[in-house]
Amino acid sequence: MSGSRSRAKRIGFASDHAGLRLKAALMEHAAGRGLETVDYGAYCEDKVDYNGFAERASRAVVSGEADAAVLICGTGLGMSITANKIRGVRCAAVGDPYTARMAKSHNNANALALGGRVLGVGLAKMIMDEWLDAPFEERHQARLDQIAELEARERRS
Repeated sequence: MSGSRSRAKRIGFASDHAGLRLKAALMEHAAGRGLETVDYGAYCEDKVDYNGFAERASRAVVSGEADAAVLICGTGLGMSITANKIRGVRCAAVGDPYTARMAKSHNNANALALGGRVLGVGLAKMIMDEWLDAPFEERHQARLDQIAELEARERRS
């Protein structure tokens, strides 16, 4: 049983210095697909910490300012860890198209983390396309509800 295809129209992008060039290429690719893009930083190749940029883009997703976020640092791991601290964000650090599709279809990931130092532009575009185009399969909603309940219990303790 499949859900509907992604309805993301406005994608927030964020990177640190290590992801800056890949972010630019992916923003251009997304715009070519007819998607609106928003750049939450970084804006230059000076060394910066990724945390603030990941938080800005993640909060944009939660608030509805953006429909989804693509977060890029050296490996994608730091961005993913940071994004997943924001309640309501489900960010997957992904390195291949199949995992990107599963991140959306099984986990309804609303943020995608990529590694600017480990992925080429062509592969990163394929990964992002798979994630954007994959439908969420509603049969997995019970799992997401369980995750949300765990998150709520952790916040109460």
